[in-house]
Amino acid sequence: MAACGQGFSRAVRASPHPAWRQAHSDTTRGRLKSEYDAVVIGAGHNGLVAAAYLQRLGVNTVVFERRHVIGGAAVTEEIIPGFKFSRASYLLSLLRPQIYTDLELKKHGLRLHLRNPYSFTPMLEEGTGGKVPRSLLLGTDMAENQKQIAQFSRKDAQAFPKYEAFMNRLALAIEPLLDAAPVDMEAFQRGSLLQRLKSLSTFKPLLQAGRTLGAQLPQYYQVLTAPSAKVLDQWFESEPLKATLATDAVIGAMTSPHIPGSGYVLLHHVMGGLEGMRGAWAYVEGGMGALSEAIASSATAHGASIFTEKTVASVQVSSGGRVQGVVLQDGSEVRSRVVLSNASPQSTFLKLTPQEWLPEEFVQRISQLDTQSPVTKIN
Repeated sequence: MAACGQGFSRAVRASPHPAWRQAHSDTTRGRLKSEYDAVVIGAGHNGLVAAAYLQRLGVNTVVFERRHVIGGAAVTEEIIPGFKFSRASYLLSLLRPQIYTDLELKKHGLRLHLRNPYSFTPMLEEGTGGKVPRSLLLGTDMAENQKQIAQFSRKDAQAFPKYEAFMNRLALAIEPLLDAAPVDMEAFQRGSLLQRLKSLSTFKPLLQAGRTLGAQLPQYYQVLTAPSAKVLDQWFESEPLKATLATDAVIGAMTSPHIPGSGYVLLHHVMGGLEGMRGAWAYVEGGMGALSEAIASSATAHGASIFTEKTVASVQVSSGGRVQGVVLQDGSEVRSRVVLSNASPQSTFLKLTPQEWLPEEFVQRISQLDTQSPVTKIN
């Protein structure tokens, strides 16, 4: 199945997957060409975004997805008859705002429902005087948040707006780094004079972030490096509030609130935003697969081709060491000037790329990456 031309339509041929395992979208198989300007391995949301941008620039792009459904971790599937689930990712916030605008995702069907309230923490205690046990409910209304927090600590209720302002200022300073090229330390340290001079431009966003934070830079640096428990202890005294906030420091990460660096994870979860609201999270109507469908629709509307059930077996490299395309599992060869991979570094460089063309030190570093997941999702 594939998504080609102007969008998605019903599959022409039968799929080997049971009807109840089908993805949220229907797709149709288009004609595979022997050559494209660019090949993207994997139709996860990152691969789809790359394809959409390339195609808008006039780069003839094809995406090959191993599974019968696009989206990677941002996917909707009917895994129980009659019930559709976001099988992995289930909330949206951290997708860069410019992507919504550039790819016209609303035009391509993306609909969001903001999560408000966004947090509920029940207390394991007995209610007194016939009252229900206390709980902590947090949302977008700051006054209501303070009222909720005051159940446990009036001091924390007064500190909460200052904490939010502190974290938002740090997020605002760091945010430009997310849209900038990484600092090129290799060129700066070992490159030619011209390469070193060019690499200086990659330091600009970092220096701007430092200027924005000013005299409070040491305090902000601590958030990025310290355990989140230490950061929260400096702001609050009540355990229910600290425990609630600490969930954002550990969710999706193999860490605990007492491990150095978990403070950054806490910050990372307030760096997103939706509908002009900083730190907002939302449910995608139709599940997370609808986000992937909107991105794919944007890509195919400009001429990109997306094929599912097309597994890439290897990356083709010329005798001169230049990438020249991919070989599919069925033996088909597809030539291209560039190959982008949405697969993991291990799959990309240890399984798909001929090892003789990769530096031994690089291969060793890739093989040592720890990608164990701390997450189990119950649908």
